[in-house]
Amino acid sequence: MCYCIAIRYNLGRMGRGIRDADYRALAELRYQIRCFLSSADQAAREAGLEQQQYQLLLALRGLPEGRAATIRTLAERLLLQHHSTVELVDRLAAHGYVRRTRGSKDHRQVIVRLLPRGKRLLERVARERLGELRTVGQGLVGALRGVLADRRAEKRRPTTRPDRKQDL
Repeated sequence: MCYCIAIRYNLGRMGRGIRDADYRALAELRYQIRCFLSSADQAAREAGLEQQQYQLLLALRGLPEGRAATIRTLAERLLLQHHSTVELVDRLAAHGYVRRTRGSKDHRQVIVRLLPRGKRLLERVARERLGELRTVGQGLVGALRGVLADRRAEKRRPTTRPDRKQDL
């Protein structure tokens, strides 16, 4: 389950209406994310990959330590249905980018492994993406700060300092 669901419900309890500035901040964040993802899609296409194939290779290489690269895990990380992930893995395997193997403990489990050819291709695209993010990432950071600004401001409330006596 996505962390974003919990945040959405918590924000709803903040007890204030949504202001025009909040809508503008959300719209700017979405715009910045879409710009970054659009250029990522273009970079993947130029490397000969569909955008979902690139996403799967990235998810596979970037799995949290200790997570097995099962079809289920990859589907979860990509927010895809199991059968869609199987199809993506099949296409990547046909190009020699990944290999499917059976789990050693549970033979029903399918483990996906990144092959050297897939590693090289992923590294080429990821290197370009990281370079771009380091160059234009300030737009994303600024947009995110705009969305989070009001939450931080609400948490900052004047407090009394224990080392000073208050005038009564």
